[in-house]
Amino acid sequence: MDAFSYLSVLLSIIIGLGLTQILTAVGRIIRHRDRVRVDWLPLLWAGVLLVIYVQVWWSMFGLRNVRDWTFASFLIVLAQAGTLYLMAALVLPEQIDEQHVDLAAYYDEHRRWFFGFLLVTLVVSVIKDVIITGALPRPLNLGFHVFLAAASVSAIFVRRRRYQEVDGLTSAAAFASYVGLLFARLG
Repeated sequence: MDAFSYLSVLLSIIIGLGLTQILTAVGRIIRHRDRVRVDWLPLLWAGVLLVIYVQVWWSMFGLRNVRDWTFASFLIVLAQAGTLYLMAALVLPEQIDEQHVDLAAYYDEHRRWFFGFLLVTLVVSVIKDVIITGALPRPLNLGFHVFLAAASVSAIFVRRRRYQEVDGLTSAAAFASYVGLLFARLG
């Protein structure tokens, strides 16, 4: 077994747990729909996060070519998976009790942490490239990171609902473009 095959097992577990967290939360909302006041914005972010998970899984295949793994390089890749998991833990409610859950209120209560972890994930992603390849990501890749980081920072500080909606839709479109332009083929 080569080093990446060994190291990717732990990454796969964390990514799998994050995907499970999101999908379980969506199932919970569907099951308890009579007690949930549905709001499209946190569901949009849950969908974006699912795509982010798939994209990260897809892009990590490129790490199979790394031959000189160090603890620092593995730790930074692990940190990215960890911050993604924390986003999954925050995007939708963990429990739906006997009382009603308002997804809009839940989103507003947790958005700062969610976007804080998104920002950390983006920063870690850039640092990962620097540690593993010795260089910043290519300009288009870096540009998307900067755009999504700016959108995350603004979502942390601007509470207005209309702004959050525009930020969510713009970020979703930007991420879809990012995946389409940079990760269409497994490489």
